[in-house]
Amino acid sequence: MAKRKGTAGKQIRKTNGSVKLDRNKVDQSKGVYVFGAREHNLQDIDTFIPRNKFVVITGISGSGKSTLAFDTIFAEGQRRYVESLSAYARQFLGQMKKPDVDLIEGLSPAISIDQKSRSSNPRSTVGTVTEIYDHLRLLYARIGVPHCPECGLVVQQQTVPQIVDQLLEEYENKVLYVAACVVRDRKGTYNAIFKRYLAQGFARIIIDGEEHELEDLVERVESQKYTLDRYKVHTIHVVTDRVKVTKQNLKRLSDSVETAMQYAEGSVDISVRPTKNKGFDFKTHSLKRACPDCGKSFDELAPRNFSFNNPHGACPNCHGLGYLLAIDEDLVIPDPTLNIYDGAIKPFASTFQSYMQQILDSVLTYYDASPLTPWEDLPDEVKDVILHGSGNTRIPYLLTGDDRSYQYKKPFEGVIPMLERRYRETTSSGMKELYEKYMSQDKCPVCEGMRLRPESRAVTINDRSIMDVTTFSINEAYDFFDGIMDDLSDRDRLIAKEVVKEIKARLGFLKDVGLDYVTLDRAASTLSGGESQRIRLATQIGSGLVGVLYVLDEPSIGLHQRDNDRLIATLKRLRDLGNTLIVVEHDTETMLQADHIIDLGPGAGRNGGNVVAEGSPEKIMKNKSSLTGKYLSGKESIPIPEKRQEPNGKEIVVKGCKEHNLKDVDFHIPLGCFICVTGVSGSGKSTFVDDILYRSLARYFYRASDAPGKHDMIEGLENIDKVIIIDQSPIGRTPRSNPATYTNVFTPIREVFASTQHARKWGYKPGRFSFNVKGGRCEACGGAGLIKIEMQFLPDVYIPCDTCKGKRYERETLEVQYNGRNIHEVLNMSVEEALEFFHPIPKIRRKLQTLYDVGLTYVQLGQPATTLSGGEAQRVKLATELSKKATGKTLYLLDEPTTGLHFEDIKKLLAVLLRLRKQGNTILVIEHNMDVIKCADQIIDLGPEGGDGGGQIVATGTPEEISKSGSYTGEYLKQVLKDAKTADW
Repeated sequence: MAKRKGTAGKQIRKTNGSVKLDRNKVDQSKGVYVFGAREHNLQDIDTFIPRNKFVVITGISGSGKSTLAFDTIFAEGQRRYVESLSAYARQFLGQMKKPDVDLIEGLSPAISIDQKSRSSNPRSTVGTVTEIYDHLRLLYARIGVPHCPECGLVVQQQTVPQIVDQLLEEYENKVLYVAACVVRDRKGTYNAIFKRYLAQGFARIIIDGEEHELEDLVERVESQKYTLDRYKVHTIHVVTDRVKVTKQNLKRLSDSVETAMQYAEGSVDISVRPTKNKGFDFKTHSLKRACPDCGKSFDELAPRNFSFNNPHGACPNCHGLGYLLAIDEDLVIPDPTLNIYDGAIKPFASTFQSYMQQILDSVLTYYDASPLTPWEDLPDEVKDVILHGSGNTRIPYLLTGDDRSYQYKKPFEGVIPMLERRYRETTSSGMKELYEKYMSQDKCPVCEGMRLRPESRAVTINDRSIMDVTTFSINEAYDFFDGIMDDLSDRDRLIAKEVVKEIKARLGFLKDVGLDYVTLDRAASTLSGGESQRIRLATQIGSGLVGVLYVLDEPSIGLHQRDNDRLIATLKRLRDLGNTLIVVEHDTETMLQADHIIDLGPGAGRNGGNVVAEGSPEKIMKNKSSLTGKYLSGKESIPIPEKRQEPNGKEIVVKGCKEHNLKDVDFHIPLGCFICVTGVSGSGKSTFVDDILYRSLARYFYRASDAPGKHDMIEGLENIDKVIIIDQSPIGRTPRSNPATYTNVFTPIREVFASTQHARKWGYKPGRFSFNVKGGRCEACGGAGLIKIEMQFLPDVYIPCDTCKGKRYERETLEVQYNGRNIHEVLNMSVEEALEFFHPIPKIRRKLQTLYDVGLTYVQLGQPATTLSGGEAQRVKLATELSKKATGKTLYLLDEPTTGLHFEDIKKLLAVLLRLRKQGNTILVIEHNMDVIKCADQIIDLGPEGGDGGGQIVATGTPEEISKSGSYTGEYLKQVLKDAKTADW
């Protein structure tokens, strides 16, 4: 048996062409040794990860990269960590499945930084995710200068005479409750303080807005007839006086205010006597903070006053969301060419009630209009009355039934107010969903989208409120905090020093990973997978951990080539701290900069799972077996088309784009071409394609509810018949969804099983073979094959069903076979296997062929949607569209379709996209990958920078024309076009 030196300096033996490590020669100080990895499609492989190195795992899609990095190495690290915890802690985490691997030696604590951990919470922002906003809240609470939100004057200290004079002016001849707030929004029972205040001579106390006699309350507490819920938040006021405000009572009022302030640390709460309809409405007056002009008092500043997730800071109108759902007129009247009888008013179109018809008839009759007149031809006054109501104008109504009629007069409520009222009043979730179809998000009119209360927004540092700072990009915020100390007083500088240091450090890390264009108030749900991953990467750099094994999933996604160098420098910095990096990646530059590469393959699925080559980039390039090495060395490449497709003479023009950072730009989209929208990260690509173009076309063609981004108009829509967006959002949120169900290939497969002799004998229909229908599925798990375990504060965990062992079906259903395979075994087939198995059946073969063509040969038909990457989900959607009959007038929109793709897979993807184009369709792609960009017919290059420095069109034209433009994209294109080969695509 031949032996040779391995990377770790230990003996390695070679058996049947596959590299095997000698298990007796392990030095854990050198790195991580993996022996006998067989998870998913891994073929019993051994491999070595050198310690404190930058290691890239690559290979074609489906070769086993993520399985090795995440499902084997990281999963085993997590499992060992959980086992190290106490039995009490493990009961909450559950028993983690051990990966199918013989042994892993030298494993360090592992942290996964993948693309799937994006927050969908509308309250999460870049600022909150990175904890920068938490530091901002602390800074503003400690050194912020409060202003009156009404007059803008700086809030100053207030004296007792000033407070009394203000009360006399505002409440003269009214009975006031003067109270000291001794407990404000805190949990507990507080039984002891009731006795204390009774002994001090107080007679009344107000608990959570309810007034009590103290003597009676203490008796009830002692007899255990009354107690506060210790787990609920309570507010308790001790009443120092009930007094009528008159000039004769000023001395008494003044004494009562002073007494209250003694018990409430310089503040007093005032409320008028409550009535049946209105309870206590306390207003705080303080010796510490009050407006010198209007006299309004303010509480002491605390970090919670600046949290839009806390009632003390959140805008009371939108509860801190920054937006409200409101009925959208365009969704209520989607087709203005219709008349009211034909369904112009969409909410009443499908079930137009006789009652509503008569109501609207009466309104139109009163205004001398006809219900048969198209909506767009009705007078503006009439349309306004129907939509918004008649105000105080009373409309005479005549309503007739089967056997009686009656008349009455009253104002018409209006369709929009009526829908809004019904939405507020209904308790049915189904009805709420129905009304939400006619609603869109509008900026909150109270806080103008800023999320906070007026008092919190009026606190400034260097004339900037906290929400002003969150609108800054990372670059602008860094510059702001870089100079903030110069303008602070000595006292404030001392307080702010450490907080500003932390904020600047986090901002600096975000700059280092290429996110300098992102604003702090950007919703976390709008971040791409790559952006979200780089934010978490920046957070890990800030943690300063050493000796950790970091596992990353394509961190270069969404980055322009210009910004890639900064990301690679960041990864090396993390390595230089003393950590080991395992990066699943396809980016050329990242691989060339790596210390060590593990190339898996040679194919996908069952044809992959082997270590084809490993070593330094130079060693990989010399390895004749490595397809990756051939592309890195230039021996293999993706050719450019011999001839660019000329536009068909028609175009779509989007005028006056002003959303986010777009600078009032006009976009011309030539139809019949393959078009790439390029530009540095944050230049405005997604804003144009997703927020403006797609949302506008979705409204036009499908009456979608999402409001488009700001733009003036779109011309040329008559030149296309539909728009299809193929993004990286999941094809399903639960394990029930899979490629077979999404592409609808599962339907003909079930029909095939239902046509077998066994199925016909027992009368089984196609529904018997559906795991979503009762009758053939396993009822213990409802056909999911998995049982969901809710983990409360942790993500839900799915475990295999004990009854069916994950097979989804009951025993009788699994007895039915087609060509020796049951329905469960078919769902476990890869696309490649299924294509061969069902090749004689054209209906199934055609759908499977499209999955095969987009490079998903290795994906299982029944693979849960939750386990698919963003790129895989996108290609499933692309395959689904390919299987449909093409019209030749479709606009396809794709967002970085090369995500997760090897060079060889990109070649296949381009063939598919260009096939769509040959049918006359238009393909518009957001892309950074130069192999795709160089094959485009036309390019729209945005920039020149990201954020506020972007939002302009810097160049348009063919790749050859862009390469001469001098833009960042052009410079990189110049290099790839220089030696590019050509082919007839």
